[in-house]
Amino acid sequence: MLSELVAGYDHVLLDLDGCVYVGDEATPGAVEALAALRAAGKGIAFVTNEGRRSGEEFVRKLWGLGFRASLEEVVTVGGAVQHVLAERRDRWRSAFVAGAPVIHQHVIDAGLKVVNGRDVPAVPDVVVIATHDGFDYDELREAVQAVLGGAALVCAGRDPIFPMPDGMWPGTGAVVAAVEAATGVTAENLGKPAAQPFLTALDRLGPGRALVVGDRLDSDLAGAAAAGLDAAIVLTGATTAAEARAAQDPAPVAIAPTLAELILG
Repeated sequence: MLSELVAGYDHVLLDLDGCVYVGDEATPGAVEALAALRAAGKGIAFVTNEGRRSGEEFVRKLWGLGFRASLEEVVTVGGAVQHVLAERRDRWRSAFVAGAPVIHQHVIDAGLKVVNGRDVPAVPDVVVIATHDGFDYDELREAVQAVLGGAALVCAGRDPIFPMPDGMWPGTGAVVAAVEAATGVTAENLGKPAAQPFLTALDRLGPGRALVVGDRLDSDLAGAAAAGLDAAIVLTGATTAAEARAAQDPAPVAIAPTLAELILG
């Protein structure tokens, strides 16, 4: 049976890392909690700023951890980046990409030419930043040089860290902060806390009252507010109980130790 809070919503928009799972382990009771949401007929979307995997990879990971999931339910930051770049093809035709192969593919699928390591054009139209495991100083240098040369700067989120089993890892926010510090240019954020990822999820789910659930105040809570949605915070990721209780304007509609305790009560 669902908690009284969750039962009052038609859809639940879930962050992944730090909420549904941490690294390669589901959070306690999360598999049963999501099964209860489905049994109650609630719409589900997984909305993530993680730019290292494709939607198909997230689906495989979720099934591997015991969750049911479909590709249509997964809204990745790479998809949001692709959507915006495609809309701006009249002014952006080439890009330098600091990101995982899946981000490169999203940029290509948007119709832009990825110019990493090429001499022409000398300065791309836009630099796209998304953290990935292979990030190195050469990427940072090339991104900085491109922006100083006049390229626009966009990023796939501003999360400074994200939870892994061995502790916190640097996120896209840490990488883009280095580019901003070196260039004096502020990146346009295309991931959470921008409203677009949540609006994309709602477009897929259809009409109804939606609750966002995540572990971060600066992306999940703020992004939900930007999209005009309620948000609840769970404490299995980046936010402590004291930080969650102190949050104001917006404040979470609920704080729970785990996703399961929020959904099942």
